[in-house]
Amino acid sequence: MAKDSVANAPKNALSDDDEQVTAMQVVAFKLRDEEYGVNIFQVQEINDMSDITRVPFAASFIKGVINQRGSVMPVIDLKKRLGIEETPYTNTARIVTVIVGDLQVGMLVDAVTEVLTIRSKLVDPKKTVSDRAMEKFLSGIGNIDGRLVTMLDLEEIVALN
Repeated sequence: MAKDSVANAPKNALSDDDEQVTAMQVVAFKLRDEEYGVNIFQVQEINDMSDITRVPFAASFIKGVINQRGSVMPVIDLKKRLGIEETPYTNTARIVTVIVGDLQVGMLVDAVTEVLTIRSKLVDPKKTVSDRAMEKFLSGIGNIDGRLVTMLDLEEIVALN
């Protein structure tokens, strides 16, 4: 699958009762039955599953590395990183390549669903999370017409602690 053409789309300003509300676009994806999202400006591309080479003694959530156009890129098993029960990956699994600072990392997800626009005022703080270990990976929960998308904090996800 090629790089998503909307990756360079500008932020939108939506009018809501004469109040300007900034909107952000997110790439939404599935991990088991839950939907998660990351800011589209951090997503470089989305690719089909490829051969992942295991790296001995790597952190448990590092699935391995892949060859990304001549560069070696680590791939994170996002379910393992978030403490979600593992299930086998199917033909809908994708590697979402993200940029965090100057680091390029692949994230293994069950399926990419779509690009969504979430109005910032609808992103709730992560106060609803009871698992403190999981809380550090979240930046909030987006609500799009009753559809909840858990927003991830990529800086925490790629940190090795």
